[in-house]
Amino acid sequence: MELNKQFTITYYSNKDKKHITRRGKWTELSREWVSKGGEKLFTYYDITNEGYRTAKGQYTLIAVGGSNA
Repeated sequence: MELNKQFTITYYSNKDKKHITRRGKWTELSREWVSKGGEKLFTYYDITNEGYRTAKGQYTLIAVGGSNA
């Protein structure tokens, strides 16, 4: 993924007990990784809430299009 690329992400939140959709951005601190327990994780910058979040398990990313002008 490209630096500063924006996307929407949807995943199941164990905390909220429902699927949530957030606007995200890929930054130098974002990453896709596997926990010590073997769970798939995706850390990204949450644009709306202005902070980093980590999605666990399955998630769906949709790239946000637009011009670079």
